[in-house]
Amino acid sequence: MTRIIFPLILTVAALVSGPAAAQAIEIAEDAPDVHVVVPGDTLWGISGRFLRDPWRWPEVWRFNSEQINNPHLIFPGQVIMLDRSGPYLTMGQRLTSDQRLSPRVINEPLETAIPSIPVHLIAPFLTRPLVVDDGNMADAGTIIATETSRVIMGSGDTIFAKDVVPGDTDWQVVRPARPLVDPLTRETLGYEAVFLGNARVTEYGTPATLKISGAVEEIGTGDLLVQMELPSVFSYVPHPAPTDLEGRVIDLPRGVVETGRHNVITFNVGEFDGIEEGHVVALYRNRGTVVHRDPGQRRGETFVLPEHRYGLAFVFRVFNRVSYALVMDSDGPVTVGDSVRTP
Repeated sequence: MTRIIFPLILTVAALVSGPAAAQAIEIAEDAPDVHVVVPGDTLWGISGRFLRDPWRWPEVWRFNSEQINNPHLIFPGQVIMLDRSGPYLTMGQRLTSDQRLSPRVINEPLETAIPSIPVHLIAPFLTRPLVVDDGNMADAGTIIATETSRVIMGSGDTIFAKDVVPGDTDWQVVRPARPLVDPLTRETLGYEAVFLGNARVTEYGTPATLKISGAVEEIGTGDLLVQMELPSVFSYVPHPAPTDLEGRVIDLPRGVVETGRHNVITFNVGEFDGIEEGHVVALYRNRGTVVHRDPGQRRGETFVLPEHRYGLAFVFRVFNRVSYALVMDSDGPVTVGDSVRTP
């Protein structure tokens, strides 16, 4: 790809909107005046060197509108500068005495661009279906038979399925597994899907004929065929979740009891509640209740202890009633039942 870099500060266009805009942006302790971008940097990490709230970087970057809309177009070797009067963050190139102050064209591959968050940590959650809910089920196909009546199928084998819509060639094979249950209402919000593999239609009909193009586990009758739109994390710009957000952490992948920074969590609000990819949520620890009885009292008083805000998470994938987020900052463990709110 081609990008144009001006050796001076790029065109100014502030991006400030929403409730957060009314709150003062504070500079981080020991913030440097300059940071040179290196491989492995992320926009969140770079901003964390300058700001106390790194997720608010879109409000202080001085970019032209194209770069705000496509913020990952920052590459190793570029220089990020802090203007403390705003504060503002600006980007430019180091200049030598023999350089002229004029535009230059530099070609760099897109894969070297700096992402918003560490993409490798969430890659498995981006390329496979995660939640099968009523909406998924309504459009799902079902494997009804296998070739030569074999019980277990794998890559290269043929399967037959009903409810395969003509025009949809590539499908993902899943098996609904653990229910995702709201910790307060005990309502089932969906089923976490076990990804089994991919299949391609070779002949439409009732049933349709498909060939398994790749399998990570055995595939058999009763397994489902779903089509999922795969999101792109690279274009996500962080912004605060809705002001009336009230959610709970309902699951931690791999069945762990607690997790922490740079790990994935699942919480019980999604697209239906206005959650979008790129939303930032605050994590609050529930301290529970305590019963206190003064001397001479027969009955004690019950007090609900105040919650403690201990971290931030970046939403990267959203389903109807469930969302997945990456914990970006935390001063303690994340556990099921912790609250999720607007930062």
